[in-house]
Amino acid sequence: MPEIRLNTITGDWVIIATERAKRPEDFSCQKEKRELPSYSERCPFCPGNESMTPDETFRIAKNGMWSVRSVPNKFSALSPVGNIEKSKDDFKYAISGVGLHEVIIETPQHNMTTALLPVEQVYDILLTYQNRMLAFYSDPRIEHVIIFKNHGVGAGTSLEHPHSQIVGIPVFPGQVMGRLGEAIRNYYYVNFGECLYCTYLKGELRDGSRIVAENDSFVAFVPYAALSPFHLWIFPRKHDACFASIDEKQLLDLSYILKDILLRLYKGLDNPDFNYMIRSLSPRGADSKYFHWYIAIVPRVSQAAGFELGTGMFINTALPEESARFLREAI
Repeated sequence: MPEIRLNTITGDWVIIATERAKRPEDFSCQKEKRELPSYSERCPFCPGNESMTPDETFRIAKNGMWSVRSVPNKFSALSPVGNIEKSKDDFKYAISGVGLHEVIIETPQHNMTTALLPVEQVYDILLTYQNRMLAFYSDPRIEHVIIFKNHGVGAGTSLEHPHSQIVGIPVFPGQVMGRLGEAIRNYYYVNFGECLYCTYLKGELRDGSRIVAENDSFVAFVPYAALSPFHLWIFPRKHDACFASIDEKQLLDLSYILKDILLRLYKGLDNPDFNYMIRSLSPRGADSKYFHWYIAIVPRVSQAAGFELGTGMFINTALPEESARFLREAI
């Protein structure tokens, strides 16, 4: 019989459709494969083509060659110039579209994917994330910063060269407000002063059936009420509300587990399209007792349809426990 599970972190109800459930291997991506060159003369992110991108804001260089670069997004969703202006007329409320938007070029190699990068390179990417997050939050116009990666056409990417994006916006997003609201109102915090995320992680570790990988600093797992097939979270063991505040040891441990999970998806599901995002408060909120930063990874192996759009609920056709087992056993 199907089961309706509550995702206590997001507040979403999820239908685990056991009677419609697929075997984990059925989600393997069968998209057409084509060989990519290691360099493309038309790619603005390839080495030697730096003049095709705006002036870079940050770089990590090794042996005379850049390893990671961050540049302003040429097609930014927001304007980096201007002041915050608000307007209100009856039900119409608006704020000027001021903000920051950069692209983080993850490697000089055009045909590489994050899952196959050496751990040292993944570390450089995460170090760049931290640098740019702190730089964005130093701008008084910025209220919230989101770091995300779109991998594959099905995940919304338009350029093949491996890259991530960081966006600083002048408002606090409703989705983030919703998660904060769930954390504050939750039984554990209101009644016992405990962090919902810490309590959740303890429960997942105690159960163990949905854990995929772990190390000294982080635990990767498919949540009890995963919103979609193979939806994964990477939680820090240590309570912290801001990604930018983690130390060098934690950053290295995160490099290992992020590569580990992406490689399991790459091998187990045949390089699926995916999105990942870092959910974090600002350095100003780093001491928050009720929020816990984490990374969400969402393979795009299913599609929302009318039911999801009409109810806000999700239907997951993969049993979370089976998804975790499949990824743990991925070679």
